[in-house]
Amino acid sequence: MTPKYKRVLLKLSGEALMGEQEYGISSHMINMFSKQIVELANLGIEVGVVIGGGNIFRGLSGEEQGIDRVTGDHMGMLATVINALALQNTIEKLGVQTRVQTGLEIPKVAEPFIKRKAQRHLEKGRVVIFGAGTGNPYFTTDTAAALRAMEIDADIVMKGTKVDGIFDKDPAKYADAKKYDTITYSDVIAQGLKVMDTAAISLCMDNDLPILVFDSLVDGNIKKAVFGEVIGTTVVK
Repeated sequence: MTPKYKRVLLKLSGEALMGEQEYGISSHMINMFSKQIVELANLGIEVGVVIGGGNIFRGLSGEEQGIDRVTGDHMGMLATVINALALQNTIEKLGVQTRVQTGLEIPKVAEPFIKRKAQRHLEKGRVVIFGAGTGNPYFTTDTAAALRAMEIDADIVMKGTKVDGIFDKDPAKYADAKKYDTITYSDVIAQGLKVMDTAAISLCMDNDLPILVFDSLVDGNIKKAVFGEVIGTTVVK
């Protein structure tokens, strides 16, 4: 079986790392993700990962606590770096080399993001984990995923969620929610579907970069997505 994509950008939420916990990193979940990423790397798929920080801190929730938005967003970026380092550690224990590159410069912890270095790492079979979002406040890790995907010339953005794709309404609340197999960028924006933020969708639309939204909590789904099996929802023009 031939993979559909050679170079992918995988977007994982921080919340996905929590598993059944209310906070922090579940060893079961991070191992599940790492094993799938390692399997892809061993098959010659070039994998970049953007990871959120919501299992530790979210900038928007910081605002509710009286924290300045910019300060809160920087705290959220640092939370993504913690997750990136944890993922790096787990992947390398499974025998695949990684690099963490960050939007904020933290030279004693990780490399700063440099497009050519990131591409070279991928060519050498290393998994590149991008932390600290874009390095700028007011931008989500979804936007960081779209941006990094374009910068590394990824074939697709694969966004892992808690449900199997995009629905016309919340499937957790409505039993008659309809799932889309494919949908256009403009329809996602027009219908206000909360898949990725509008900046991320617009960035992908302007650069004709497809997005796959799928259930990352099902073990094996990441590989299925890369090999083109019909799961989730694809967002295209």
